[in-house]
Amino acid sequence: MKKYLFGALAATTALSPVAATAETEIQFWHAFTGRLGELVAAQVEEFNASQSDYTVVQSHKGNYSETLNAGIAAFRAEEQPHVLMVFEVGTATMMAAGGAIKPVYEVMAESGADFDPDAYIGAVKGYYTTTDGQMLSLPFNSSTPVLWVNRDAFEAAGVDPDMDLSTWENVGEALDALKAGGEECPLVTAWQSWIHLENFSAYHDVPFASQDNGFAGLDTELMLNGPAQVAHLSAMGQWAEDGKFIYTGRRNEGGANFRAGECALFTESSAGYAGIKAEAEFDFDVRPLPYWKAVADEPQNTIIGGASLWIMSGHDAEEYKGVGEFLSFLSTSDVQASWHQNTGYLPITGEAGDATRAAGFYEQNPGTDIAVIQMTAKEPTANSKGLRLGSFDQIRGIIDEELEAIWSGDKSAQEAMDSAKERGDTLLRRFESANR
Repeated sequence: MKKYLFGALAATTALSPVAATAETEIQFWHAFTGRLGELVAAQVEEFNASQSDYTVVQSHKGNYSETLNAGIAAFRAEEQPHVLMVFEVGTATMMAAGGAIKPVYEVMAESGADFDPDAYIGAVKGYYTTTDGQMLSLPFNSSTPVLWVNRDAFEAAGVDPDMDLSTWENVGEALDALKAGGEECPLVTAWQSWIHLENFSAYHDVPFASQDNGFAGLDTELMLNGPAQVAHLSAMGQWAEDGKFIYTGRRNEGGANFRAGECALFTESSAGYAGIKAEAEFDFDVRPLPYWKAVADEPQNTIIGGASLWIMSGHDAEEYKGVGEFLSFLSTSDVQASWHQNTGYLPITGEAGDATRAAGFYEQNPGTDIAVIQMTAKEPTANSKGLRLGSFDQIRGIIDEELEAIWSGDKSAQEAMDSAKERGDTLLRRFESANR
């Protein structure tokens, strides 16, 4: 018998609908604060003002992990929201949640709202779609990692800010020159596992895990301890020892350092654009994520981060009709183009990307199309479609611990990744056993 991750609650259980009001209320839980939180609130306000049948109430529930956990706890208490933002590493967990979710394709079909699955960018849509093409959740804030450059810091250190940084070999030379020129923070990163292992693997077309990175089945094993990954992490470990790579934390702690002008190079999400544009008092630009020429003749494609919107079960038909209308609104070209231009997140539809280009945004803001190109220039392979692993949030925690051991010099890259594989595979076996 299948064990539902969200608790032993039969799919047929009827939950009490939200009390009827003049406008049907839709609860939307998300993980955004700061500028992104303001932009989400503006989207909700615009939708609410556009019609009089539904009112979406948006609520911040903490960071990505906290928001997912809040949704799980709410479902167990039969107080779940209608729409829950879940980061990409929670996809397998949500898919295994059985009666806790109502797939987006079902909601959109039943609601009668405008919905064309083919309108969504394939590299984005595929992460949240079944093998037979059914969309389970709606891509919302999808980003991919890029390289941010503090041009002023380069010039202050006597280094050409326009130098070729397309390869890690060249970045290594830049770090040497920046350090020699007095730069105290040549390189900083956000989201170390996502960028330097998960995306690194996809970008170099090497597996992160077996079974097509988990898309082909639950009986998967980690493969993050391969020669390519170990070579990259060994180089970064040496840069850390030499003071050329400064480690600041597991999430986006390094963003504050870069936005304050303290660091020269920053590997971060394309969605760093909103905060960097708002706060940076220096000249900056964005480049493609570097790749190792020694590993691949040219890069493959990066994979997405960010989150999608999952619809929770247990609500009535009228509420789901409102959810369908809200998701249709979020997918419109104007809304998506504005979101993409203001945040740096990818446009989830091709039409929104075309509208952005036609408006001259990319010409006026050089580099803002790099994330789109990086994701769509090549057809994804089995190694670069994405990751669909159970217990991945916990596995990331293990990876973070092992990476920290490399940066501190306590373990070699090979030792750390061998340990990450062993510990992570244990969690994968538990997840597989619980969801047979």
